[in-house]
Amino acid sequence: MFVAAAGAYVNVVTHLVQLSLLTGLGSLGLMIWLMSTPHSAETEQKRLGMLAGFAFLTGVNLGPLLEMCIAINPSILPTAFLGTAVIFTCFTLSALYARRRSYLYLGGFLFSGLSLMFFFSLVNLFVGSTWLFTANLYVGLMVMCGFVLFDTQLIIEKAESGDKDYIWHCVDLFLDFVNIFRELMIILGMNESKKKEKK
Repeated sequence: MFVAAAGAYVNVVTHLVQLSLLTGLGSLGLMIWLMSTPHSAETEQKRLGMLAGFAFLTGVNLGPLLEMCIAINPSILPTAFLGTAVIFTCFTLSALYARRRSYLYLGGFLFSGLSLMFFFSLVNLFVGSTWLFTANLYVGLMVMCGFVLFDTQLIIEKAESGDKDYIWHCVDLFLDFVNIFRELMIILGMNESKKKEKK
């Protein structure tokens, strides 16, 4: 998380947004490389380096959104981060203390939700509906919260069955955290903009 924060800071200071396509492709490439490299004692350090690079570039890719939120109201960032931390902690604890495998059934619903969100995002490119965009944001936030439950219990089951790839498990939870943070920043930014317009 600190590496991602460093990446976001570097973007805000150096304006690497001009290279957003390259950083996006770099982030995707590192994730695929990490996924395709088997977990072992020999590859552990290399995979940790990939994880750090992936987190850094993910932070860089958040830079433009961070700059927009800072321009609207700097208090959005700590509010969104604290909100994300609370949401993530609550849903993680819920998954840990719930009956084993009780949330694994959510997988199908969550991936269907992602597919619907992608479809409506494509539709909205042509329609340009503010209402559809806002609805997609709130649905996205709920889906990401569901993924915290699902991924946490899935990681527990994988570990119980002998999958000790903690580095890839970190990627799953890191992406959940980042996606919730992104959704909250956009929602808070939109609400703050509406308040300023009313004034």
